[in-house]
Amino acid sequence: MTVVKMMRMNTLIDFLTTPFQYEFMQRGMIAAVLVGIVCAIVGTFVVLRGMAFFGDALAHTILPGIALGYLVSGGAREPLFWWALGTAIVASLGIGAISKNSQIKEDTAIGIIFAGMFALGIALISTVRSYAVDLSHFLFGDVLSVSTQSLWLILLFGGLVLFTIFAFYKGFTTLSFDPILAATLRLPVDLLNNLLLVLIAVTVAVSLQTVGVALMVAMLVTPAATAYLLTNRLPRMMLLAAIFASLSGVIGLYLSYYLSIASGAAIVLTATFFFIIAFGGKRIKIC
Repeated sequence: MTVVKMMRMNTLIDFLTTPFQYEFMQRGMIAAVLVGIVCAIVGTFVVLRGMAFFGDALAHTILPGIALGYLVSGGAREPLFWWALGTAIVASLGIGAISKNSQIKEDTAIGIIFAGMFALGIALISTVRSYAVDLSHFLFGDVLSVSTQSLWLILLFGGLVLFTIFAFYKGFTTLSFDPILAATLRLPVDLLNNLLLVLIAVTVAVSLQTVGVALMVAMLVTPAATAYLLTNRLPRMMLLAAIFASLSGVIGLYLSYYLSIASGAAIVLTATFFFIIAFGGKRIKIC
């Protein structure tokens, strides 16, 4: 019996450690966990404020920036992060301005910008003959190709996003739960709104290589929505969302390795599975 148990234990250890023989898996796992935590924390405010459509639109509006950066840099991938970051920030502030001042409704304004920018991105990408090979990972994610430089960028900007969230935590919380109270307390509502939009934009840029444009909104919304079903308190919601997002990244990468499926899709499917389990539990609050 002891021998059988040892054999099973060795098999389990081999199962868990074999993928880490490769450096790209080590970097991918670190990136998936870091991105998951950042997306989860920012995603709590996205869920609370009903901004899922904004997050989806923003993820797609950065596509022309990526395509333009690819053309300008002659196909180099390293500068694309900065093009994505700049485009995301400009697009987020643009959508915020149009939504606030336009005579049309917010979701209509977002939909128009979303469709127009995404179409522009496709048009630019179609001018690149090898776009299917070189740019497809930005659409669907390729966490296994994360470089050491990309890890540092994720750590730097992800840390900056988290620091800003916690520095303005009270303001963001008040604005999310009671905008009228925030205005009554004379909080800088416009500044906080724009700052949150910028934080979402930075998060989208940081997460781009991990899950891609097409699946970005899932990492912003799904772990936070799962946590929302399980707790009534915002700090615990953030913690649970970060845990679900991190587990989704780790389990998703194992599934990607052993089942030979796209890493971004595996991560999102895992996060969706957690949500289904939580939703099927009749929304029992665990804490």
